[in-house]
Order: sequence, then structure tokens, then C-alpha cells
Amino acid sequence: MNNIAQTKPLAVIFDMDGTLFETDTLLIEVHRRVFQTLREEGLYMQDAPPVEKLLACLGMVLDDLWRKVMPDSTIEARRRADELLLQYELEGLQAGEGMLYAHVRETLEELHVRGVKLFVASNGLEDYVKGVAKFKDIDHLFQGLYSAGEFATASKVDLVARLLRDHGLDNVDDKSSIWMVGDRSSDVEAGKKNDIQAIGCAYAGYGKASELGGADRQISDFRELLW
Repeated sequence: MNNIAQTKPLAVIFDMDGTLFETDTLLIEVHRRVFQTLREEGLYMQDAPPVEKLLACLGMVLDDLWRKVMPDSTIEARRRADELLLQYELEGLQAGEGMLYAHVRETLEELHVRGVKLFVASNGLEDYVKGVAKFKDIDHLFQGLYSAGEFATASKVDLVARLLRDHGLDNVDDKSSIWMVGDRSSDVEAGKKNDIQAIGCAYAGYGKASELGGADRQISDFRELLW
């Protein structure tokens, strides 16, 4: 295992799904329940798409996600899918379902102890992002939990830009001291277009390996964020 830097970062911004949270440990059952309910309510009568298709779309804003997962659906079905997804995710989290990736908790705690400012920037719904942090008992480690659902941003680039502005990080002299850590191309893009360091998480496997090709660095173990 190789550490990615020799100097302490000022701040680290994390994606949630596929970076901190091993989403399929929650989403497989949620996916089954969502499409079962849509069928029972007569909103989506086609065969449920494979859960792998949903997992592959993690990182997208939800409207784009549902258009990709069920392109033949109605607006009503997609809006109801949003509601059901959140409801079943929160129920699962409250029941103790879902897991953080290996070494996430202790690494976040160590970064926090070392004085690094920690944030989350996710394209998910507000209650989901905050729910994962709360039920996995890591919420107290972050200075901000940002989501597209809360701020109605159209892209991860815009969400990270807002986070940087809100916390006075957009004017720091050394932008390489701010890291964007995530597993999808949207995370790499958010880092690059905001002039901060983009670190790709190669351990998740929800997206294609090529998505991380533009990252400044890649990690295969979460502990590599320590120096």
C-alpha cells in the first residue's frame, strides 16, 4: 500500500456511493422493493432492469439515473421511484443494512484528528446522504454534507464549486491541498474543473476503470489517503 502524498491536505471532499459507502450492500434489496412497488401500483409494468444497471448509474443525478435505468418510463413513474428509493434506503439503513468500505471509518477518524477538513459531495438525495452518515456514525467527522438533492445542482462540478465557496476554499493559494475523492468520472471532472486534486477510488467497481483515467492519482485501499 502506497500513501498518495507526503504533506497534509487542507481539505478532502468525498463522494458517498462507491467511495465511502459500499452501496450494493444496501441497494440490491432496495432495488427489488422499488420495482415490486412500482409494479403493484401500476406505474411500471415492464420487467425490472437488472440491479447491475442501477449500480452502474450511481454518481448520476437522479433524473438522469432513472432515464438511463428505465428509459421507457413515465415522469410519474420516475418521480415515484425517487420517493420509493429514498424510503427503502432509509428503512434499510435504520435496520442496520449497508456497509462502509474497509478502513473508511478509522481513516476518516485519523484524518479528522490530524486537523483535515472533511466534506461529502454527492449527487444523491439529501436525506439519503445524511442518513448514511448518521446511521454509520460518521456524520460528526464532516464539516459539511453536500448533495445535489439539497442544493438542486445539475452536476458534481457545480456542487463542489458551491461547497468550496461556502467554506472559503475557493481562494486558497495552493489548490492541490484540496482533494476530491471519488469513484466515477463525475468526481474526476469535479476535481479538474474546480482546479483541485482528483483522486480516483479504484476499489468500488461500479463504473468502468477508464472513468478514472484523468485522475491525478488512484487508490486501491482507503488507507492510502494517509501520509
